[in-house]
Amino acid sequence: MSRPARRGARSRRWLAVFILLAALGIGGGVTWALLGSRLFAVRHVVVTGTRLVPESEVVAVADVQPGTPLIRVNTARIAARVLTIRQIVTVRVYTSWPDRVVIAVREGTAALAVALPGGGFDLIDAGGVVMQSAATRPSDLPVYTTTAALSSLRDDPDVGAAAAVVVSLPASLRSSVVSVTAPGLDQVTLRLSSGVTVLWGGPDDAMAKAKELAILMATGSRYYDVSSPATAVTN
Repeated sequence: MSRPARRGARSRRWLAVFILLAALGIGGGVTWALLGSRLFAVRHVVVTGTRLVPESEVVAVADVQPGTPLIRVNTARIAARVLTIRQIVTVRVYTSWPDRVVIAVREGTAALAVALPGGGFDLIDAGGVVMQSAATRPSDLPVYTTTAALSSLRDDPDVGAAAAVVVSLPASLRSSVVSVTAPGLDQVTLRLSSGVTVLWGGPDDAMAKAKELAILMATGSRYYDVSSPATAVTN
């Protein structure tokens, strides 16, 4: 091999070594930036979607440690902790570079009010979970009348049936419902502000039932059974 050829080969080897060392240096710098420095570490925890739960409570339960490298943040574990808050039904946790963890929650919606022995009301969602308490009944929430203990209403299918019926009612009828009972999934019964009682049945065929009820109410009766709109009765 000629001398120029040998010099060329040595130059290529040195170039290869230089490129390798540069790559290692860059890789080490990136690793340090991601894991060892505060450049890409948690400085802010942002909470969105809260109405009932204070943001401070979500942040405390999430327990995201400031200064944790974003690459080491376990979003699944944070989400699991946040879901222990009873009013929250879904949560999405993600990192936002360079220094944020975002916690986006969705809270349940109160569907029914339950009167408390000492006065006031607990407002529960369709799953029987207490969303909040109130001194007076909200005008848009009927009272769920039951002899069961409040603690036993969570995941009660009868509560779910009652809530589903209330949600399915036409607005004009829903606004007049003051209380609801559900001795069975297809036996949801409404008490109207006029004193009229309506056996509504299940949440199906809501429009047909409402139409039949409007016709029957012209009779001036105090009780209507529209659980089967094709054979609705009154007395």
